[in-house]
Amino acid sequence: MDGALVLTIAIVIVALAFDFINGFHDAANSIATVVATRVLSPFKAVLWAACFNFAALFVFDTGVAKTVGSGMVDLNFVTPYVILAGLLGAIAWDLLTWWWKLPSSSSHALIGGYAGSAMANAAAVGGIGQSLDVIIASGWTKTLMFIVLAPTIGMLLAHILMLAVVWLFHRVGRRFAGKLFGKLQLLSSALLSLSHGGNDAQKTAGIIAGALFASGYMTEFHIPYWVLICAYSAIALGTAAGGWRIVHTMGTRLTRLQPHSGFCAETAAALSIMLATSLKLPISTTHTITGAIVGVGSMQRVKAVRWGVAVNILWAWILTIPMAGLIGWLSMWAIHFFL
Repeated sequence: MDGALVLTIAIVIVALAFDFINGFHDAANSIATVVATRVLSPFKAVLWAACFNFAALFVFDTGVAKTVGSGMVDLNFVTPYVILAGLLGAIAWDLLTWWWKLPSSSSHALIGGYAGSAMANAAAVGGIGQSLDVIIASGWTKTLMFIVLAPTIGMLLAHILMLAVVWLFHRVGRRFAGKLFGKLQLLSSALLSLSHGGNDAQKTAGIIAGALFASGYMTEFHIPYWVLICAYSAIALGTAAGGWRIVHTMGTRLTRLQPHSGFCAETAAALSIMLATSLKLPISTTHTITGAIVGVGSMQRVKAVRWGVAVNILWAWILTIPMAGLIGWLSMWAIHFFL
């Protein structure tokens, strides 16, 4: 078998492994609130989320995939090895933060690792001064803005929804409200899982398409339908496997949730993610749902949010892109050294 084909197949497999880990790592985003409020058991919750992760294939276009695949790193500097090294950086950081029980962003780990490996390749070929030539500034500007905007929008929307719910249902019996919002949470968690799949699976699809283009198997960059099917399947399977270490952090340690607050957090996060997806931006679903949970927690009272846990999560957010980029950089240098 041709060596280039073997390498491309290996990259596709590694990319889908990352996608699986993404679903595994980010399962907490989709199910933490619905599990914390005891609307669904953990087993039923992950199956529910996985189904809607895959269903997103039929709802969203490929705008995010195209941004990740060709809008952030100049494809003239991309080789199959660059993509492989970038994936290794993202996977390594994802696994480390999973072990530390921190809900970091798989999305930012991916783009950080990809950028780091591409910069290392440019430095190895043209000197360290060429490193930044690979970066497409316009693609990064919006993405970096949404590192702040995504959780902020999620937090504000959740806060507004909580105000509306409290005002509309303050005279309704607690037992009736609990049952009503328990049912509504099934819809809000489905919407969150749908939006999660619609944004996150596309990132892997974009990386795989980039690998196919860099290997010469596509004459122009586009997203093949079989790539989308594989990406959405992998993230759904990863979600079904569940990331229980992070569920505890998201669902119980950050703040205490009730069915009505869980509904508000999930709905706010889903709407925020869908907004970004419509803008073709690869945002962090982790950042967004965390911001929404903080929003509903602070609505109850400021002390209801465990700010020490929130600060640890914030540090994981800040470090994700540079650390995944560093691992991607080192991985690319290792590949240059051994080849």
